[in-house]
Amino acid sequence: MDIYIKPVEKAQIVQKREVLLRDIAEVFIGGQTAGEAEKLVVFRIPEEGKKTYLLSVVDIIKVLNQKWPDATISNVGEMDILIEYLPTAAKRNPLWLGAKVFFVSLVLFVGASTTIMCFHSDTQVPLVFENMYYMFFGENKEIPKLLSIPYSIGLGLGIIVFFNHFSKISLTQDPTPIEIEMTTYEKETNASVIDYLNRRKGGA
Repeated sequence: MDIYIKPVEKAQIVQKREVLLRDIAEVFIGGQTAGEAEKLVVFRIPEEGKKTYLLSVVDIIKVLNQKWPDATISNVGEMDILIEYLPTAAKRNPLWLGAKVFFVSLVLFVGASTTIMCFHSDTQVPLVFENMYYMFFGENKEIPKLLSIPYSIGLGLGIIVFFNHFSKISLTQDPTPIEIEMTTYEKETNASVIDYLNRRKGGA
């Protein structure tokens, strides 16, 4: 019998102390239903408090091998699985969430606007506009609106197009730069936690 498992990188378990195989991995058994394998207990939460545990794919293979000693088990997913245990489901406060979104948006707006203004000051963009206006129209004009207004509009549109997301409207189905950065951050965080827990396990 061939058993294929595809563990996830991180799984969140709420309230229940027994972690089933289906909670952390996809299971496929050639020619048979995977229902019985999915219900196998692969890990038991030892403590009640919120904590993150590390489970190796070897531990999963051991559980499956005890159930089906003659089975051939193939892993097509992660080698280490993070299990985040929550004693109770997290409750979201809409007011607190809104306050955090407002604060982060304010910080990003002030930071981004300051960066843009500093960049324009360092590169002397107003002077460039004045020189361009003189070249085309033959007169000196301080911060010509004919150039500065279209530039400002284009700058805003360029940011919207670059980030590929404005409100609920998405220009394409591709992930936005922010989503890519968040995914990269999450993967690096998980890798760091796995490395830390592996070192603790090795030193225990």
